[in-house]
Amino acid sequence: MSERSLPALDLSPAFVEAARTSKAWPFEEARKLVKRIEKRDPSIPVLFETGYGPSGLPHIGTFGEVARTTMVRTAFRILTEDKIPTRLLCFSDDMDGMRKIPENVPDQEALKPYLQMPLTVVPNPFGGDYKSFGDHNNAMLRRFLDTFGFEYEFASATEYYKSGKLDGILLKAVEKYQELMDVMLPTLGEERRATYSPFLPISPISGRVLYVPMKDVNAREGTITFEDEDGTDVTLPVTGGKVKLQWKPDFGARWAALNVDFEMFGKDHGPNMPVYDRICQVLGGTPPEHFVYELFLADDGSKISKSKGNGLTIDEWLTYASPESLALYMFQKPKTAKKLYFDVIPRAVDEYLAFAGKFAEMTPEQKLMNPAWHIHSGNVPEISSPVPFAMLLNLVSASNAENKDVLWAFITRYAPGVTKDTHPKLDELVTYAIRYFDDFVKPSKQFRAPDDVERTALEALDAALAALPAGADGNTIQDAVLDVARKIERYQDHTKKSPDGGPGVSVAWFQVLYKVLLGLEQGPRFGSFVALYGIAETRALIAKALSGELAA
Repeated sequence: MSERSLPALDLSPAFVEAARTSKAWPFEEARKLVKRIEKRDPSIPVLFETGYGPSGLPHIGTFGEVARTTMVRTAFRILTEDKIPTRLLCFSDDMDGMRKIPENVPDQEALKPYLQMPLTVVPNPFGGDYKSFGDHNNAMLRRFLDTFGFEYEFASATEYYKSGKLDGILLKAVEKYQELMDVMLPTLGEERRATYSPFLPISPISGRVLYVPMKDVNAREGTITFEDEDGTDVTLPVTGGKVKLQWKPDFGARWAALNVDFEMFGKDHGPNMPVYDRICQVLGGTPPEHFVYELFLADDGSKISKSKGNGLTIDEWLTYASPESLALYMFQKPKTAKKLYFDVIPRAVDEYLAFAGKFAEMTPEQKLMNPAWHIHSGNVPEISSPVPFAMLLNLVSASNAENKDVLWAFITRYAPGVTKDTHPKLDELVTYAIRYFDDFVKPSKQFRAPDDVERTALEALDAALAALPAGADGNTIQDAVLDVARKIERYQDHTKKSPDGGPGVSVAWFQVLYKVLLGLEQGPRFGSFVALYGIAETRALIAKALSGELAA
């Protein structure tokens, strides 16, 4: 169990009233839960559950599931004025057999004898004090969740099966064996149907999890009989950790045994949802409220695969951006398939800063629609960053900064009084920006030499910048940049109007500036960038572009 307490919430009448009609998706899900329990004893906790397969280390999907479930839990707490207790149970399926040896473990050969054995029996290949591979991965899960400050209880399938916590539902499953088979068999192919059983005995001979047909299921005795690996018939009680359930029946049985009220899962589970529900009902339970989220896609639009490594790991995201930016990405449009790759990070960072920065000035209705409220469980910190992340990336690019001090010299000149001490969040961003630039922007930078029209335009821009007063702000600089383009036919946009009634400016002008001066396809508002980088420094950059030094 985590030792954190739930964060305090603003339960003022204005917030509670706003929550009742908020269109933010966590509130829409939480209202279903309020309806579900309206006739129930209010002292019974509402149970939120998330599942974890400990055959590997926790990953970005694990974070997303717990983060999103926590968001619904927080929404439920405010809707009920925090008068109804809630629990979040993170359940580890650590009694599953090890079907294959993970590629990222040392001494893979040593694990071969343990294939198909429960993960909590497989020796821990990483060494240390953990009794088993399952125990090691469970500890990694708890450390992972604690790092992000989630309030949760941890549950081990092995402990639940062996301690007898699931004995009641297992005996019920023996009693309802045929009904369970009637639910499962239509979902299986002909060959699988011939040998299928919802029960998986642990072989007394080998210790392996066996996928074998049942020779007898005795409801009165609470036992099953099957042929063990040596060809002998063995009878085992289904209780006490001698037998576990197949994963689909296990899903529904756990809901029934624990009275789970809410569980979300990915779209890949969607087709099985009616099976889980029916299993739960056969065993006397009420299926929980569900939330099915879309899966993430790789940069080429394909499904992310852990084995292919074609997505983004949690460690990779946190190397270049904050946990809050990742939580924002999880909050936004959970029912829409989204690309999860490195190029989504800068936008997520800046969007988070924008949402958090506006939070204090909002009405209760607006605050509950603001992702920052859901990310921070209502306790949004005061965050001020005078320089967006995308701008920092461009600053690193233009200045070729290798260390933070160089960037801070620009920032302090741009925003007097802003220092590492006054803006620690900005100091974090500076670190992230240098890492991100070095690993993703720098390798793809490609300057282009200006053509004749572009040379003329850049010369005019240099003259316009030279004429500006010292300390000109971003808006003044942006106006000067636009004025240059308005006189050049190539950059005129006749679908827009300039302040003097002439044509507006095409985005092509800014694409040229970023490509020729920074070697990038795009960037933030150019006037703001010049104000940060410096007029003199920008003019020096233009001189390098005109001399051919940048594109050399």
